[in-house]
Amino acid sequence: MVRILALDTSTAACSAALWRDGALAAKCFEILDRGHAEHLMPMIEKVMTDAGDAPSDLDLVATTVGPGAFTGLRLGLAAARALAMAANVPCLGLTTTETLVAALPQRIAGPSPEEIVAAVLDTKRGDLYAEVFDSDDEPTRGPAAIATDRLAGFLRDGVGEPGNCTLVGDAQALGAAVLREAGWAVRETEVVRPDAAVLAQLAAARWRPGDTPPRPVPLYLRPPDAELPRNGGRLRG
Repeated sequence: MVRILALDTSTAACSAALWRDGALAAKCFEILDRGHAEHLMPMIEKVMTDAGDAPSDLDLVATTVGPGAFTGLRLGLAAARALAMAANVPCLGLTTTETLVAALPQRIAGPSPEEIVAAVLDTKRGDLYAEVFDSDDEPTRGPAAIATDRLAGFLRDGVGEPGNCTLVGDAQALGAAVLREAGWAVRETEVVRPDAAVLAQLAAARWRPGDTPPRPVPLYLRPPDAELPRNGGRLRG
């Protein structure tokens, strides 16, 4: 029996889920603009309690590595690494964008012919994190931080001339307006934020017992807002 604990704190949501022997055993999901640090550990405790498992029962811990909020990514990775170390199990990192794409309902039955998917996330700094996937869910461009008005060119460079495009992520309205103006047939979806339940299922498909994945590291596409003070923080005389 394989047990996978999955965590996501990469965007304006916080979630934890336990995947056990091919099915979702327990899940917690909350929309949060801030306060991930206060919510994550109680969520993990509730998920493990609801599932009737202990951390020592785990076989794998999975987490999103980005793109996303700088502080959220650091929190999720630190928690995942600590839990994996305590349970003496591997820790797997998967991107926020591929987790969003995996949540599309039609992906369960298989991709639609000639359909591409663009994951678009609001950076809260006037631009987007974007990644383009082909009809087989393989990334063709990105992830990258780009200006919103460059999205159409970004897709064209990844897949060619305008066609059918499905959007996921929390910047769909912004992305749809730009793409439609450029001639794309755009379908917006309800897949707005990554969900640890989807991440757990994706991890189960990617990982096999005995595998040792590389140590997950954060996927930062731009530097943090905070910068080190000049002169070591000393006041100038």
